[in-house]
Order: sequence, then structure tokens, then C-alpha cells
Amino acid sequence: MRLRAARVDAGAGGLAAENRRLLAENARLRVQLEAARRAGKRQAAPFSKGEPKKDPARSGRRSGEQYGTKAHRPVPDHVDEEIRVPLPDACPCCSGELEFEDEVDQYQEEIVEIRGHVRRFRVSRGRCKRCGKRTQGRHPDQTSDAIGAAACQVGPRAVAIAAQLNKELGVAMGKVSQILELFGVSVTAGGLYQAIGRLADAAQPTCQALMVAVRQSTAVAADETGWRVAGWRQWLWVFVGDDGVTVYLIAPGRGYEQARSVLGEDFSGVLERDGWAPYRRFEHAQHQTCLAHLLRRAGELIADSVDCSPSPVTTLM
Repeated sequence: MRLRAARVDAGAGGLAAENRRLLAENARLRVQLEAARRAGKRQAAPFSKGEPKKDPARSGRRSGEQYGTKAHRPVPDHVDEEIRVPLPDACPCCSGELEFEDEVDQYQEEIVEIRGHVRRFRVSRGRCKRCGKRTQGRHPDQTSDAIGAAACQVGPRAVAIAAQLNKELGVAMGKVSQILELFGVSVTAGGLYQAIGRLADAAQPTCQALMVAVRQSTAVAADETGWRVAGWRQWLWVFVGDDGVTVYLIAPGRGYEQARSVLGEDFSGVLERDGWAPYRRFEHAQHQTCLAHLLRRAGELIADSVDCSPSPVTTLM
């Protein structure tokens, strides 16, 4: 009886130790899970990699072999202005007489003085003698047919710069207006919105041509991510076909219908995509899962298997 009781006590002690270990493991995993959740929601500093190191490495270039690639600004391919810089009248150190030895070149790339360029279009208007319809001329540099109160427009180059700043670089339209002011073009944010809207209408034929090129590509990489339009949740789709032909689509949904509107339901090329289910409805396509997604999932499975490896089992005697 005493031996059996001792074995029971030993087994109970082993179970208690295992219970404490599991509780500690559970607490550790909860801390990791909470940290991962917080990191996923952190948007103010997406470049952050955690807390600063206590002993960070010295910033700047390293000497010797660790210096890295040695590079410098290349010499410009043309010169717009040449300025001769003579010797000073006397030595700046001792006021002694200077003797000329040679000349060397230094280059400077600068932004010249910027000012707005104002065009006035003298638009001819007339009326058809047959049907009586009123019509007017149109120059290629005009961005609108508006006259009267809306006759003051923004030129095509200014509109193109505004579109690139706002759509490609993500500069807010109010700041785009301030940047154009530096170029001597005064326009409100509302005026830029209207001008870019007209630009979008003019670009529709080009967009349709790009969509046709994507549909005819032998391979297309597709993906989608969250987007905001006037504060409301939307989805930004991207489709990259042969020779880098790219089509973007901002749509309210993330389903097969939105993908079909670009690729077409009969797309028969190679569709490179992640595991999102709507892509599987392209029955005529050859499907290639993104290798980066596969590698990331494999890494997560390996990490989970290491963290959750079974501990030695306590055997009751």
C-alpha cells in the first residue's frame, strides 16, 4: 500500500509539473499572439521593427571592406551655362601673390527660375449654314471646350504632373495645389479634381487597350488589396500581363465578377494568384499559386511545429 501511494504521489507531482509548464507555455503564446495582433494594426509607423536596440551599431558608412559600393553623381550629359571662377586677388591665408597652375571642372544641377506659362486661345466660333448648329474650333493643347466663366483652364502638362503626384506618389490634392503654386500655376484642389476627372475620361481608350492586352497575355499575375474611396472600403485590383502591361481596377467588391470584368470569363492563359477562392472560377485558365505565398505558409508551419513540439510524457509508475 505504501509503495502504491508513493507511486501515485510521484505521478501527481509529475502532472502538476506538466500543468505548470503548459500554463507557462500558454502565457508565452498569448503574449506573442497579442504582439502579432498589435503589429498588424500598427499603421502610424509601418517601418517600425520593434523597440530600439540597447547597443545599436554606429550609423553611416563602414571603413575598409565594409564601406560598400563606392558611387558618386555622374557628370551631366550637357552643359547649359558655363561660369568661369578666377583665382582670388591674394592668398586668403597670408595675402601673398598667387600663381596660376590649372583649371578644374565642377558641375551643378539646379532648377532654374520657374514661372507659369499663360496661353490665350483665340477660339473661332461659327454656325452651320445648313442645319444651324453652333460649333467652335479645338486646339490639341486645349484641355476643355469651356468658355465664359469657366474659360480659365489648367494646361495638359500641369494636369499630368498633378495626376502623377496624387495618383502615383500619394500626395494629397491640397498639397498638389501648393506644389503647382511653386511652378507659378495657381489652381484650387477642387479645380484639380475636375481636371483629373477630364483626364480620366480622355484616358478611357488607352485603358481599354491595356485591358485587351492583359486578356491576350500568356500569363497574368493578379492580386487585390484594401482601398478607400471617400472614406468607404473598396478594393484595389492589379493585373500584370506580358511585357509588364498593367491594369488597375478600384471596385466595391473582391469577387469573381470584379476579376472577370478585366480578365474576361474565357481567359485561358496562366493565372498566377494567391489562394483566394474566386480565382478558381476561371475554369479555362492554367493556375499557378504564388510561390512567395507557398514559402511563407511553409515557414509558418515549420515555426508552429517547432513551438508546439510535444514535451516528454510523464509516466505513472
